[in-house]
Amino acid sequence: MICNRFLVFSLPFLFPSGTLSYVNKKQRKTLADIYEKPTRCDVSWRAVESLFKAIGADIFEGRGSRVSVVFDQRVLDIHKPHPSGEMKKYAVEKIRDFLAVIGVKP
Repeated sequence: MICNRFLVFSLPFLFPSGTLSYVNKKQRKTLADIYEKPTRCDVSWRAVESLFKAIGADIFEGRGSRVSVVFDQRVLDIHKPHPSGEMKKYAVEKIRDFLAVIGVKP
């Protein structure tokens, strides 16, 4: 994949269902941060959104700061953080549970 004259490397990521996705180093770090215990509170929404897009999830914006993430007929409803871009601990835990259900682990 070439982007803005820079070569960007993405490694393949195989889901348990057999689907293949490409996640880069930063997205793998975000995934590791989400699964870290104790739960981190410095995970940025933009990084999480990038991870969801890389694994093939659809993201829909609702009213206000509500966001729905849909992957393989499973839905995660969450509030996008504002005014800062950092996720709260309960939101990171909710994202971790959703990723575990759909089979995405570091």
